[in-house]
Amino acid sequence: MTHLLRRKHILLLSVLLPPQVILLALAAGSQPVEWLLQTDMGQTVLWQIRLPRVLMAFLVGALLAWAGVLIQGVVRNPLADPGLIGVSGGAAVGAALFTVLISSGLLLPLWGQSLMAFAGGFIALLVVMKLGLSGQSLQAMSFLILAGIAVNVLASALIGLLSYLATDDALRQITFWSLGSLSGADWYWVSAMTVLLIAAVLFWPRRLRALDALLLGEVEARSMGVSVSRMQWQVVLWVALLVALAVSASGMIGFIGLISPHLARLLTGASHRRVLPLAVVLGGTLLVAADTLARTLIAPAELPIGIVTTLVGAPLFITLMIREKRRLSW
Repeated sequence: MTHLLRRKHILLLSVLLPPQVILLALAAGSQPVEWLLQTDMGQTVLWQIRLPRVLMAFLVGALLAWAGVLIQGVVRNPLADPGLIGVSGGAAVGAALFTVLISSGLLLPLWGQSLMAFAGGFIALLVVMKLGLSGQSLQAMSFLILAGIAVNVLASALIGLLSYLATDDALRQITFWSLGSLSGADWYWVSAMTVLLIAAVLFWPRRLRALDALLLGEVEARSMGVSVSRMQWQVVLWVALLVALAVSASGMIGFIGLISPHLARLLTGASHRRVLPLAVVLGGTLLVAADTLARTLIAPAELPIGIVTTLVGAPLFITLMIREKRRLSW
């Protein structure tokens, strides 16, 4: 009875929390709500600037949370995060390279940015998984974190090199990706992310049981009929795709992919059929709240949203590391 009541509360949380946070984010700003609803300029601000930004914030958070659930499940490490293990850094290198090529005079389509970000994130994740998915569980955790640090350092060096070669306009764009911002939100990015999220909803539900089996270990998963290598490749492709689109639109936003799955597991348990939808809702809601703070804390100026999520996420990450260390010591 208690478990059923808890599940009902979680369902209500998932359904009611996002709309409330989104409405509060739409209303937050220097002008009152009446101005937004009753003036022509307010209508333009609401429908062409604020609404796309709030929706994109939710979608970016949802994509990062989805990527976090997948990567944590396949490597069996609750400390794994697309940013911490270098996927976001690799995607940012690809996006920054696209910006430098555009500034040099090459005519490339806009979707080329997401394609190059995907290639960068894909290569980074391949390197990390190749180094991290070997040896015993404790060794794998250590190698995974070390591989992520190495890839992040290399990505930072490559972004620094591209910044040195970039024009002034391209340099501003690269800085945008480094700090994270939703100021470039528009209906193109909202549409692209919605399509990708729908594709993920259609693809992953039937494969979540196999992801659950991986939590028991590769040998146990194989004994249950799971193709481990196939699952790993599927996760690599989807994580790279999810992170690439998020980074292309908003830059490097850390810790959403770490915090959201962990909060979802605390509320629902380890089953991915319950963790994934709740983590996606929490990730989107958290990023909308963070973006609202970034817009309003020092208004009329604006904080980069990556700074806000890092200030909140870094202490939580340290707390998770302490808990994981205690668990392993037992």
